[in-house]
Amino acid sequence: MTSPTTTADPRRWIAFAVVLAAGFMDLLDVTIVNVAVPSIQSDLRAEYSQIEWIIAAYVLAFAAVLITGGRLGDIYGRKRVFLLGMAGFTLASAACGLAIDPDVLIAARFAQGAMGGLMVPQILAIIQTTFPKEERAKAIAVYSGVGGSASAVGLALGGILVQADLFGLGWRTIFLVNIPVGIAAFVAAWFVMSDSKSPAAPRLDPVGMVLAMAAVLLLVFPLAEGRRLGWPAWTFAMMAAAAGVFVAFLFYERSLTRAGRSPLVDLGLFRSRPFAVGLGSWLLFWIGMGGFFLVWTLFMQAGLGWTPMRAGLTAVFFAVGAGVGAGVSVGVLAARFGRRVLIIGALINAAGFGIYGAMAVRYGSEFASWQMVLPLIVTGAGFGMVVAPTIDLLLGQVPLREAGSASGLLNTGQQLGTALGVALVGVLFFTVLDHDSDRGVAAVTPQIRAELAADGVPVSVQDQIVAGFGACVGDRSAQADPTVVPDSCLPPTNSPGGEEVSRLLADAGAEANAVNFAETFRYTLYYGMGILLLVCLGFFALPKEAKLEQRPLDPEPEIVTV
Repeated sequence: MTSPTTTADPRRWIAFAVVLAAGFMDLLDVTIVNVAVPSIQSDLRAEYSQIEWIIAAYVLAFAAVLITGGRLGDIYGRKRVFLLGMAGFTLASAACGLAIDPDVLIAARFAQGAMGGLMVPQILAIIQTTFPKEERAKAIAVYSGVGGSASAVGLALGGILVQADLFGLGWRTIFLVNIPVGIAAFVAAWFVMSDSKSPAAPRLDPVGMVLAMAAVLLLVFPLAEGRRLGWPAWTFAMMAAAAGVFVAFLFYERSLTRAGRSPLVDLGLFRSRPFAVGLGSWLLFWIGMGGFFLVWTLFMQAGLGWTPMRAGLTAVFFAVGAGVGAGVSVGVLAARFGRRVLIIGALINAAGFGIYGAMAVRYGSEFASWQMVLPLIVTGAGFGMVVAPTIDLLLGQVPLREAGSASGLLNTGQQLGTALGVALVGVLFFTVLDHDSDRGVAAVTPQIRAELAADGVPVSVQDQIVAGFGACVGDRSAQADPTVVPDSCLPPTNSPGGEEVSRLLADAGAEANAVNFAETFRYTLYYGMGILLLVCLGFFALPKEAKLEQRPLDPEPEIVTV
């Protein structure tokens, strides 16, 4: 039976728990793979370029399908599309966990991301249509806090699962754990979730969908592959083509609107200045944060040599800060201070970046987990203060009938920003690491010479050893695949000093690596600080009177199937 929504659904909090678990599981898979990379690479004998695609495939497919996923929910019912996405996500997770080679895993990750793109837009739309106004802010705050910390929790959980090696499955458990959760969420959603869809019954826009997907892939693919291939001309041609396809997409969507048909993206949403400016700032924010999660993981594992479990558990401090920041900002501060909360949150996040970068250089290879508590909590708190109010602000500026389209754009901005951040910062990080590799060599050379002199090694031989050591560090920093050991790092058969010198150089190499990674980590965090300052400027452009709890009246009731 269908009828307009007149009273709050008594099962709304149970349904909310279900979609919260599903959304958390989905967002978790954006970062959970990062700490399992060495295990996956070793077990499947994957090339590093394949590992990059195992990570990127999920985000790209997610971003490409999100807008269409929101539209499908508007047309066919959000519960139906949510259940379809949940079932597909669970099956794709099983395929990931059972993959026998890298190509199968990449394909399964594409499928997993696409199913997530169907499922996630329904979550925010369901919250918007299920909860009355007085409860909606609380529900979104909880969802934002949990979802916002999912990236950090993904690192922690991934590290624990890989280290535990349950049933001898190793890295496969990071995917297989989704199966029981997915089945339970599917069954619970079937019984407790109400369905809803847009009363206007908009049509699908297959041409717009293809253009949107093409623009995303044409932009992100060359950014992901360019550094490894030496930036051939076709990478720049693809990025230029992405801009052209995006312009064509806008013109096509505008023509559909003028013809009275159903565009994939309702460009009328951008007539709302708070929504348009907020969405642009949201995209920039995730460019900065996507890059942070990448270099943070690289610094802890490749730079400091930490195990996946240690790196993952250290990430919990960020999750704690994000949860506190999200809860306080929406529950206490946002209704009173409006846009100022977003600005303060971005500034706190930037301050956390600055503290973290300075401490990384200060402590270098001696940087301990407990010393990271302060910068991670500060960074996480600022992150949560931005994420939770921004979601409420943007969805609060559109009518209920556009909840699916608006949440699709919001999530697309998040995923596209994350993908761009990973690609852009990956290029920046490894370029700086290559160019500044002499810094680490200079830091450890005096100690190398002192120990060689104490062992009675002649100065001429010392010069030979130090020169070879510098070449090794430089060549390794320049590798597209950081797991490849260049020829200059292989010990020669007639190495002077034998095993004792080899041990000395191995220890010095680890120290030089930590110094180089710490300096590069700080440099890229300063880049992130610049992005966050631009985000602050975007939030300043929001009208002062914009309130997070504000909501235009919807003249058409949602169609709800009970």
